[in-house]
Amino acid sequence: MGNPAWVVTKVVPRRDYTLLLTFEDGKNGVYDFRPNLLRPIFRKQQDVDFFMQAKALYGTVVWPDDSDISPEHLYEKSTSIK
Repeated sequence: MGNPAWVVTKVVPRRDYTLLLTFEDGKNGVYDFRPNLLRPIFRKQQDVDFFMQAKALYGTVVWPDDSDISPEHLYEKSTSIK
């Protein structure tokens, strides 16, 4: 049995606080991270250099401080791109 469709396989952070995402099912999307910047858990991501350290790990997007974001949320809220 394979991984769920929403598993993040690749992330490319951009300086405009968006994430280019590739999911297990092949979907490519753009996620606007800006609404999350006011949440206490993502305070460090307000520093764009820290935000740019995002990587795909354990099926989601994580940062060096071990903060992450739900892959299901990323899948639902990302705008599909080709």
